[in-house]
Amino acid sequence: MAYLNPAEVESALENLAAAYPGACELITCPNPTHEGRTTSVLRVGTRSGVDGVLLLGGVHAREWVPPDALVSLAADLLEAHQLGTGLVYGGQRYTADEVRRVVEDTALYVFPCVNPDGRAHSQTADPLWRKNRRPHPDGGGCVGVDVNRNFDFLWDHRARFAADSGVRTSANPCDRQVYRGPSAASEPETRNVVRLLDSRPDVRVLVDVHSAVPVILHAWGSDRNQSTRPEQTFLDARFDGVRGRPNDTGYGEYITPTDLGTVTALARRMRDAVKAVRGDDYPVEQAYGLYPTSGASDDHAYGRHVADPTRSKVFGFTIECGHTFQPTWAEAEEVVREVSSAVLALALALPAALSGTDR
Repeated sequence: MAYLNPAEVESALENLAAAYPGACELITCPNPTHEGRTTSVLRVGTRSGVDGVLLLGGVHAREWVPPDALVSLAADLLEAHQLGTGLVYGGQRYTADEVRRVVEDTALYVFPCVNPDGRAHSQTADPLWRKNRRPHPDGGGCVGVDVNRNFDFLWDHRARFAADSGVRTSANPCDRQVYRGPSAASEPETRNVVRLLDSRPDVRVLVDVHSAVPVILHAWGSDRNQSTRPEQTFLDARFDGVRGRPNDTGYGEYITPTDLGTVTALARRMRDAVKAVRGDDYPVEQAYGLYPTSGASDDHAYGRHVADPTRSKVFGFTIECGHTFQPTWAEAEEVVREVSSAVLALALALPAALSGTDR
């Protein structure tokens, strides 16, 4: 068995949509990539009007496991639901009734390969390639944007963060790892994710699956969390130039106590589900604890309702799965099981978790 390439990911989604027409829907993303590829999202769920989870994979090209993990999860769920059986991932078991609840009482929006151009380049030319394949504006050799620095959340890091914050992004088009792009949401891959959030208000959770730390991250990634000073938010320009500074008590990103409890509890459910598979430990951390970030998908998702209260509240998470970017296939299969178990645990916990939050 080998990792799926971008064309195979798309074919797999099309085949699942054809095989299980009553339990899923194929959604074509509106923005082709720089190299002309079209991406798809598979909505797994039999009912409308239920809470949704948007699952992202392949945002960073060199992280080969997440797209395969999300395709595998969708296939497992659809088959088990049709057959009326449970699922087993190592030491973690999900009953047939739990499978039914996931498929019938939630909607999983499975977007396995957000960045297919980058994945193709990583799989055929440069294994450690991370970004997409945006051409250099002057026709030079510097190619690509880090899609996970391109979302419209504190994107202009030079203006919005302290100079000594150590925020992990760059305005240099030749930065090989974390070039943020020429403007917020400049990239078609970014706009496809944003379009899903805009057009599917039932989405209440975004999980961006990456590798390889491992860890489960929750909001915020811009600065330490605090729940006592609601005026301190990413919207307030008074705190520009201060934000992100380590060990500084002058600013912290506001999160309500209820929301902090919700994201912590859901992250712990995912952690426990991962550990049950084979004993691997994915610690739960605030994303800022890894390093300060701007333009990240999880913060953008959660920040949308803060910037515009008419939007649905979307809790953002990042799962950093496994221990290497491109493990052997035998090891990759274990990581796939861990990711699948985490997502099922999240989906099962979601109704109760959301019942105690403001929408």
